[in-house]
Amino acid sequence: MKCRHCASDLAFQLIDLGSAPPSNAYLTAISLRRPEKWFPLKVLVCEQCWLVQAESYSRASELFNDEYAYFSSFSDAWLAHSEKYVNEMVERFSLSGTSHVVEVASNDGYLLQFVKSRGIPCLGVEPTASTANAARLKGIDTVERFFGVSLARELAAEGKSADLTAANNVLAHVPDINDFVRGFTILLKPQGVATFEFPHLFQLITERQFDTIYHEHFSYLSFTTVSEIFESQGLSVFDVETIGTHGGSLRVFAQRSDLGARPRSTRVSEMMQLESSAGMRSRTFYEGFERDAETAKAELLKILVESKLAGKKVAAYGAAAKGNTFLNYAGIKSDLISYVVDRNPAKQGKWMPGSRIPIVDEAHLKQHQPDVIVILPWNIKSEVLTQLSYAKGWGARFVVAQPEVAFVG
Repeated sequence: MKCRHCASDLAFQLIDLGSAPPSNAYLTAISLRRPEKWFPLKVLVCEQCWLVQAESYSRASELFNDEYAYFSSFSDAWLAHSEKYVNEMVERFSLSGTSHVVEVASNDGYLLQFVKSRGIPCLGVEPTASTANAARLKGIDTVERFFGVSLARELAAEGKSADLTAANNVLAHVPDINDFVRGFTILLKPQGVATFEFPHLFQLITERQFDTIYHEHFSYLSFTTVSEIFESQGLSVFDVETIGTHGGSLRVFAQRSDLGARPRSTRVSEMMQLESSAGMRSRTFYEGFERDAETAKAELLKILVESKLAGKKVAAYGAAAKGNTFLNYAGIKSDLISYVVDRNPAKQGKWMPGSRIPIVDEAHLKQHQPDVIVILPWNIKSEVLTQLSYAKGWGARFVVAQPEVAFVG
């Protein structure tokens, strides 16, 4: 395999998670009777540009199709994060009714609804029909396409260049990262700003967040490598912030290298120094990651098997992609976890890919009152513990699977 950024040969393996179906390929009653497509899930590290990346076995069009079931608006914490982002960007970059905001991977309009409510013209770019239609119901103009150089040129030619572009949790999802980034250079106005949010590779490795690895993530990103990719495609990073989403993420601010005039923040060099001091451009930093994943798998299985032998009822909360990675890596089926609760109606009545555990609504949880509840989306652990606090009334205990398997709350 060649590196998807610099085309160097890849030989250094970070982790092999076996094989699994795509993490968002939820099963219906009909597809439950059919075989699933399973793909190897192996991650390699480029020792030239240090882009960490999964082997490519599936196309983006297969992963992000008409039945894609991830809707951003079903997390209250994520909505609050998005509204705060919009308020900060409007203030910092003096956005107004004469500005134009474009969000790439706009999902169900979770973020642009706050832009629209401020009277600022906006446009969403979202390739999945299910979420794009949900955004349109909120009155948000949405282009149902994959983003890259070709679409950016079309939008710019139509007079839809952007004062601000937002790209949250999508940079890792694109197979051709160079073409994707180049598109922002083309779409931005001369003094436009592009922001990107993505889970920080530093946290993924140091906190052993192996369940954030799944087929929809083609790349796993450090700040230094992202900065170099941006420079190669005509964007210059001028600021970076650390944010708490998804177990520890970065918000990167970039501008056109040819015309952008904003000064570079000292946080840019500070972040590069943090990564350099940690040794993120050496094999040593990544060694032991696979061993720790095996330990976490064994610890969760121990809790589930002991609960089974004790006659306890076990459920899980959150039909999240990271949960599917963990369940399939550990070989967990419905004999150990009876069902998964999720707030998203698009997932309810379906089954988890691979494990084939049924997905139900919260009323099912209240009715059956499990003894143990495994929180799969550990990044919103606090939100879930608050939402399901009533379960303590019947004596339920909560388990979080990452970054350390443990009883919580």
